Amino acid sequence: MIGDIERLVRCESPSEDLEAVARSAEVVADVGRARLGSEPERIVIEGRTHLRWRFGGRPRVLVLGHHDTVWPVGSLERHPFEVRDGVMRGPGCFDMKAGLVMAFHAIAALDDRSGVTLLVTGDEEPGSPTSRELIEDEARRCEAVLVLEAAGRGGALKTERKGVSRYEVRVTGRAAHAGLDPEKGVNAALEAAHQLVAVAALGGGGTTVTPTTLRAGTTVNTVPAGAVFEVDVRAWTEAEQRRVHAAMMALRPCLDGAAVEVVGGPNRPPLEAGASRELFALAERIADWPLTATAVGGASDGNLTAGIGVATLDGLGAVGGGAHADDEHVLVAELPRRTRLLTGLLGCLLGRNGGLGSVRQDQLSGEALWNHACRD
Repeated sequence: MIGDIERLVRCESPSEDLEAVARSAEVVADVGRARLGSEPERIVIEGRTHLRWRFGGRPRVLVLGHHDTVWPVGSLERHPFEVRDGVMRGPGCFDMKAGLVMAFHAIAALDDRSGVTLLVTGDEEPGSPTSRELIEDEARRCEAVLVLEAAGRGGALKTERKGVSRYEVRVTGRAAHAGLDPEKGVNAALEAAHQLVAVAALGGGGTTVTPTTLRAGTTVNTVPAGAVFEVDVRAWTEAEQRRVHAAMMALRPCLDGAAVEVVGGPNRPPLEAGASRELFALAERIADWPLTATAVGGASDGNLTAGIGVATLDGLGAVGGGAHADDEHVLVAELPRRTRLLTGLLGCLLGRNGGLGSVRQDQLSGEALWNHACRD
């Protein structure tokens, strides 16, 4: 597993570099082929390369991950791949190339892979602009989705994720000379300040509404004729997303002569607790150690699958920390048992006859489950 992860990490794959993503896809395909014995489909959409393995039979479980990262080409020079004192380091190892290798090894351990689909996308970090429809279409064919994003703090599985909305607020005023006749102008920067206060007040109760970038004006001696700012919204429920969206669209100017236009809206729905409840309970019964759950503000492709009503469990990937940061790392000792957990979940879900809630307790006893699900 360490060797496989090293191969993926050493092939840098920043999302916006389409050639790098294409090179990474070939390395991922090669590692997957070695472990699974089959070639993936290459799905190229607007120049971005995604990979899909389907193992026959009626689709039942979608295993989901991505091979793009936030790290630019050249990051390995400053953050080389290494394993020291049980800790693996390297750009993208935690988010989420270790998770991909875990998926390969977990699926390879199944006696019968029929019903499994493995989808590895190449544009998750910028919000899945080309893979969203692909992800949702695959998920609709299945009964459950297992997401190999990195685990939460202490190895917690991610059972809730906030939904994300993004907005751009465009303010139009009227330019004038700031010294000769400022009263003839309509100050777009001042109007934007009024709007910033109004927007920031929309948060609360777990919902965050955060103005981020801000631009206004052209020169130091001109009343600004234009301003624009962006807003990041995170909410635990779709109802909260809708509330904030309605309020954003209802923004009106405060200054005479100013105009306000709002564009944008929900980008990813929340992964609400109900979408993961039964799968987490199943994981608890399978694991031979106490599992914990966590709710996080960051979004993943699990938000998309939960948003269309498919049972989704996230955070099944590597245990470690430092995603997107200089201290990104993976705890090597956790890789084998987390991979066994994934194999157990797959074997149990594929072995049932009814829906997700029909798995019997006697099907989950440790030794019987491993004998059923794993070659070893």
